[in-house]
Amino acid sequence: MADTLVFIPAWNEEENLPAVLDELRAGLPNADVLVIDDGSTDGTATVAREHGAEVLSFGENRGLQAGIAAGYAWGEEHGYELVGRVDADGQHPVDELTRLLEIVRSGEADVAVGSRFASGDGYDEFRYEASPSRRFGIAVLRRAMRAALGRPFLDATSGMYAVDRKALAALGKPYTSGAPEVESLLRLREAGLRVVEVPVHMRERAGGESKLRGSKAVRLVLTVASTLLVYGLWRRHARGRRS
Repeated sequence: MADTLVFIPAWNEEENLPAVLDELRAGLPNADVLVIDDGSTDGTATVAREHGAEVLSFGENRGLQAGIAAGYAWGEEHGYELVGRVDADGQHPVDELTRLLEIVRSGEADVAVGSRFASGDGYDEFRYEASPSRRFGIAVLRRAMRAALGRPFLDATSGMYAVDRKALAALGKPYTSGAPEVESLLRLREAGLRVVEVPVHMRERAGGESKLRGSKAVRLVLTVASTLLVYGLWRRHARGRRS
């Protein structure tokens, strides 16, 4: 068995999955690939198996929160040392995921998160142009995450992750909010794990819409705000119990 797992949450992604899986197989030939089939009504599971992936299928659509938790839990249960996550819509290049996995494997961090908005060598600061509603959502998310984490975090809703075994227990538990990526970062902070945000290039989505567009931006911001509010109340309660 390989020591690296890459999992892909997928719901009705039979059109996008073949290219994603073929790219993963070519770029990370020694990694195992798992598709979390979230109650798809199309050929997602069949396509995934035809392209060499293991498949975990839900009997009904349970949402992204369940898919993320199941992927990390699978990695822990099956003894993987490294686990990567990419989306099924084709926006996450395998060479960027490979960079994240190498950062974690080297011991530089326990978790590496691919960021569209972080800058660095070869990654211009303003390489992605955002709509007004998206800019609003991003600005609010950044302020909220800085307050919650005590540090800047530029791309809190990124779905490109690489994590080591120490992070799997925290990330594989059921999620209670509608913003699982944000909840993931809060859990990692509480666990005392080292998280780095790494600049990456991402493609345009092959299908579907961005979370931060129009009314979706407003709904996501409200969801994140409620998640952070519950987190703040929990932290105050926990400090009170310890004192």
